Amino acid sequence: MLVVRRQIPLDDVGQIGGGEERGVVGHGHRFAEIQSSLGVAPNLLSARLKLLVEAGVLRTRTYQEPGSRHRLSYHLRPAGEELRIVLAALQQWADRHRPRPSGPSALRRVRSTGEAVGVGFVDEEGREVPYADVDFMVDPASGG
Repeated sequence: MLVVRRQIPLDDVGQIGGGEERGVVGHGHRFAEIQSSLGVAPNLLSARLKLLVEAGVLRTRTYQEPGSRHRLSYHLRPAGEELRIVLAALQQWADRHRPRPSGPSALRRVRSTGEAVGVGFVDEEGREVPYADVDFMVDPASGG
C-alpha cells in the first residue's frame, strides 16, 4: 500500500483503490482490518493514518461495537478518491514494466460493462493522446 508504507514493492501500488464498499484502501475501513491486511506495525499505521486525515485524504467516523469502546473508521475524502487515478497509473506501469508472475495486482474495469480500461492522457475533448505526443512544460505563470 503506497500511502502506509515508506518503501513498497511495485506490485503493491494498486492496492489503495476501491470504492466505499471496498474500504479506505481496499483493506477495510477499520484500523484492525487495515493493520491485519497490511501487516504494518500499529504505531506506524496510526501515524500514517493521522497524516492522511490531517492532509484531507481521509476522514474518520466513530463507531462502537456492543460492549466495546468507541473507535474510528477511515474513509476516503474526495482528494483520496482522486488519488486512485495516480495510483492506478503507477499500478499500470508496474504491471507493464515489473510484472508479477501471478499477474496484475489489480484490474481496472468499467462498472457498467466490465470492459477493461487503462490510465492515459486525454485532451480537452476527451480523446486519448499517445504518451509520445505529450510535452511536459513549466507554466510561465508559476514562476518556475
